[in-house]
Amino acid sequence: MSTDSENHSDALFGQTLGYVRVSSADQNPGRQYEILGPCDKLFEDKLSGKSRANRTGLTNLIDYARDGDHIRIASLDRLGRDTRDLYSLVDTLTNKGCTITFVSEGITVSKDGSSPMQELFLTFLSGMAQFERARILERQREGIELAKARGIYQRKLTDEDVEACRAMIDMGISVAEVARRYEVSRQTVYNALNKSGAYSPVE
Repeated sequence: MSTDSENHSDALFGQTLGYVRVSSADQNPGRQYEILGPCDKLFEDKLSGKSRANRTGLTNLIDYARDGDHIRIASLDRLGRDTRDLYSLVDTLTNKGCTITFVSEGITVSKDGSSPMQELFLTFLSGMAQFERARILERQREGIELAKARGIYQRKLTDEDVEACRAMIDMGISVAEVARRYEVSRQTVYNALNKSGAYSPVE
């Protein structure tokens, strides 16, 4: 079994890659490794925070994965923290030409969407991601209007706001548009994201 530091270009085409994420509720990754079965290379995150920037194993997997690779993950909740995150990651990896298998659910997805089950799964994820995004924006609007009505509105992003901003940017919404929706400057958004975790400002 290879280590995370090896260069993919030196390996054979079409590797089987495994990803394991250990949560605070389940600190033993042994069960996930058993579910994954044999893999050419394994990536692991232990007790990762909410920010994707803190999940170095996942970052390494995304950087390492190539067209033709097959990624095995024990279950859906081991990849994404929520529906938006899961949809974004599945989209990123399948667009690189990877096939992803969620072993416990028996779901396999790839870029070509070759099966009705896969099409249904991706449609569901997309719909739920849009719903969660709309819900976040609606809650934010309601909160701002309530604060304005009480005369206590301040243009400061809460921790929940920052997570929502990060989620929207991950889904392709520009920083300028996020800043406009939250009625703050782009620099305020950049500062908040960098404070909560490493973030590269890309418009």
